[in-house]
Amino acid sequence: MDQSAVFLAASILIMMGLIVIVAGAVLINNIIHKYWKSFGWKFFPMWMDQPQRFAESHEVDKSVDPKLK
Repeated sequence: MDQSAVFLAASILIMMGLIVIVAGAVLINNIIHKYWKSFGWKFFPMWMDQPQRFAESHEVDKSVDPKLK
C-alpha cells in the first residue's frame, strides 16, 4: 500500500512539473515572438526564393489510387 501511495504522489508531482515547464516554454515563446526581429538569414535560400503554389488538376498523376497510399 505504501509503494502505491508513493507512486501516485510521484506521478502527480511529475505531471504537475511537466505542465509548469510546458506553460513556461509557451510563455517564453510568446514573449520572444512578440519582440522578435528577423536577422534576415536564409538557411535554405534555393527553396525560399521559389514561389509556392497548389498543383493543378492536369498536373496530378491520376494513375495512383489515393486510397492505396
